[in-house]
Amino acid sequence: MILDGKCPTGPIETSWDRHRFNMKLVNPANKRKFKIIMVGTGLAGGAGAASLGELGYSVHAFCYQDSARRAHSIAAQGGINAAKNYPNDGDSIYRLFYDTIKGGDFRAREADVWRLAQVSNNIIDQCVAQGVPFARDYAGYLDNRSFGGAQVSRTFYARGQTGQQLLLGAYSALSRQVKAGTVVMHPRTEMLDLVVVDGVARGITVRNLVTGEIESHWGDAVVLATGGYVNVFYLSTNAMGCSVTAAWKAAKKGAFFANPCYTQIHPTCIPQHGEHQSKLTLMSESLRNDGRCWVPKKKEDCEKNPNDIPEADRDYYLERKYPSFGNLAPRDIASRAAKEQCDDDRGVGPGKRGVYLDYASAIGRVGEDKIRERYGNLFEMYEKITDENAYKVPMRIYPAPHYSMGGLWVDYNCMSNVPGLFVLGEANFSVHGANRLGASALMQGLADGYFVIPYTIANYLATVTPGKIKEDHPEFKKSREDVTKQADKLLSINGKKTVSELHRELGKVMWENVGMARSEKSLKEALQRIPELREEFWKNVKVTGTGPEFNQQLENAGRLADFLEFAEVMTRDALHRNESCGGHFRTEFQTEDGEAMRDDENYCYVGAWEFKGVDKEPELHKEPLKFENVKLAVRSYK
Repeated sequence: MILDGKCPTGPIETSWDRHRFNMKLVNPANKRKFKIIMVGTGLAGGAGAASLGELGYSVHAFCYQDSARRAHSIAAQGGINAAKNYPNDGDSIYRLFYDTIKGGDFRAREADVWRLAQVSNNIIDQCVAQGVPFARDYAGYLDNRSFGGAQVSRTFYARGQTGQQLLLGAYSALSRQVKAGTVVMHPRTEMLDLVVVDGVARGITVRNLVTGEIESHWGDAVVLATGGYVNVFYLSTNAMGCSVTAAWKAAKKGAFFANPCYTQIHPTCIPQHGEHQSKLTLMSESLRNDGRCWVPKKKEDCEKNPNDIPEADRDYYLERKYPSFGNLAPRDIASRAAKEQCDDDRGVGPGKRGVYLDYASAIGRVGEDKIRERYGNLFEMYEKITDENAYKVPMRIYPAPHYSMGGLWVDYNCMSNVPGLFVLGEANFSVHGANRLGASALMQGLADGYFVIPYTIANYLATVTPGKIKEDHPEFKKSREDVTKQADKLLSINGKKTVSELHRELGKVMWENVGMARSEKSLKEALQRIPELREEFWKNVKVTGTGPEFNQQLENAGRLADFLEFAEVMTRDALHRNESCGGHFRTEFQTEDGEAMRDDENYCYVGAWEFKGVDKEPELHKEPLKFENVKLAVRSYK
């Protein structure tokens, strides 16, 4: 099937404005009649629920945390992009659009990316109005800093806790709507199924994580804003509760999963320090503004105190390889460069899987107080974890799984191929191509929530009769029975391995075979191991407790069951794409100097997979990508 993204035609500069005008509207009195389900309350979900509630819709918002404040968006540190050009350094909407297309290695839709760049400026105004405490310069104006993949300073930030501050802004708007009665919050509930009636999304089935009760909720539209799936690698920078479950349940009900092999490895994370570690810690990309990445030139120097290694014996490898962008090379490139140094046996720290991020030059240039002002909380976090003072000794960093560029397929209106099912933020595939630029995740989440879904969902709801199908429909009962049946099955296995043990094994298979570098051989090996692990899981997992109670073992088992199915589709996607692009690096397809080698003639498309059943090959559907405003070119940061 050739998929239609329903992108507007004509001049791209006016595409979103024309599209908004051409969409159907729902009048204010009728908005009250529609019930919208919002799954996830991070930046995309929180902003979306608040905006839809403000418009007058009846919104029911669901999150597995005890509060919307605890969504994983709080973990974003470095900043949010916008094309305001406050530093007057050459930025524009077009340049942000261009950097995003190029940064994604020409694997994103032009129309979606243009809209993202266009609304970016509105996001900053919205957040300032909400009281988000962005950093300011000496004159009191909003300050900017640089991020990877750009040669301008367009990133607005609040020290190293930008995600948290933006989420608090969205949460305040959401709380206002809860008080007004337009939004009903359902905390500590996890979506375990999508209810589809006659091909249309009509509601969800959830588990109350406190009581264990299985409940159904109907809606005239369902919106998923449930984040990414990189916990398929077990160790990642994501919160341990982040999973593929909501998106995968939708995929099993017919929603296509697009570009699942596009996962981002973040170059700036604290290296793994033990076999039984449960997650990895992100150190913001903003640190590469002032920090310089290096490793010793000589292998024998790797054990030395870094301060004892003279300048002449240090290899500032990013500055050497990518002089135009230096330490702010995009994430996929910086990650592979770090791995390259460690593979060359010049890594540092325990296990020699680390490189240095050094602030001595910056401290000498602007002083320790200025560096503390910019990144103080990040340095404190680093010291708590490693017991090292990064003002005195260089940080040690290494790449780690961080973000999902892939996600459920959506058209220009953020609606999946299942009518009535919308997908926002990291849960969809739409704007980041094969590699997300730093500081663009917060931008996409808020763009989708504040400025896209309020328009596009009306276009769909204008064609729907409100409240036509409710929880008394047989499909809701069947969904509840299916969810209960799976929980009972998991509890009855009574095997010998814990969920964590099996998840760790899956993560090892995925990281070693489908991680930073992939090959036909490694991917085929993963496709052999994943079904074996899945079989072992269903025969040998031990889940204690019961269903009708608070039971985190059961929660985690359900999430792992979904990862064990999803991992196979992700690996198949990586195997079918015989090229390297962005975060998808196939070792067979690289230039002589180790750069990614795209194949635009054969792979310039979105690959969207249709689930056909466990142990059955999914079906590939394609959406061709056209580049009319940015020429297809070999991506170079040299």
